[in-house]
Amino acid sequence: MYVDRKMSGPQCCENPPVLSSVSGLGSVDYVGGLKSYVSGSSSSKLAVVLISDIFGYEAPKLRNIADKIAKAGFYVVVPDFLKGDPYDPTNAARALPVWIKDHGTDKGFEDAKIVIADLKSKGIESIGAAGFCWGAKVVVELSNYPYIQAAVLLHPSFVSVEDIEGVKVPISVLGAENDQMSPVELVNKFGEVLKAKQEVPYLIKIFPGVSHGWSVKYDDNNPKAVESAEESHQDLIDWVVKYIK
Repeated sequence: MYVDRKMSGPQCCENPPVLSSVSGLGSVDYVGGLKSYVSGSSSSKLAVVLISDIFGYEAPKLRNIADKIAKAGFYVVVPDFLKGDPYDPTNAARALPVWIKDHGTDKGFEDAKIVIADLKSKGIESIGAAGFCWGAKVVVELSNYPYIQAAVLLHPSFVSVEDIEGVKVPISVLGAENDQMSPVELVNKFGEVLKAKQEVPYLIKIFPGVSHGWSVKYDDNNPKAVESAEESHQDLIDWVVKYIK
């Protein structure tokens, strides 16, 4: 199982969301055997799978992103890859290094393949995936194989240069200027690798003045934080609209 000790750092745990099973415009259903938040028309032939950070699929801001993507014509699925056990920063007995042992990204990758197979069995023809923090590692694993047609990584954790070397689909990496998990230097190395590949469309973008997790854990009372988060959401939507057809 893949475990990155940097995940014990504070940035992944800052500003935890208030989880709510009833948030969003969509509904909860089962996809690939996992309880999932779904938004958009199930008759769409185009789907986007969102893979959460350590706080899981009930995070209201994550569901709002799903709703935004759905409005662009996609069937959006946010599976509960953490299986009812999102990280709880108030539980001192299960600090992040302990919790992550039960939630390796390798498990998320295997579950994601089942979710994608279920979507394809229901008539979905083209699938993209976007991952936040923990979920970004799962997405980049998917992008190394023909499971998806496009990928977006937002403030990734776990992702290595070797992972990027294996990317086979159009990929967008949205990074933060102040990120202990994926520093700017590492994200720029991702760009160098992708530039050398030539055959894979890519976007590397660093958002100034923000920290790891900014796209889903921003402060609603900070206009600049909201603006940066919304810009990242639009970048995500623009990418999947361009490549999921």
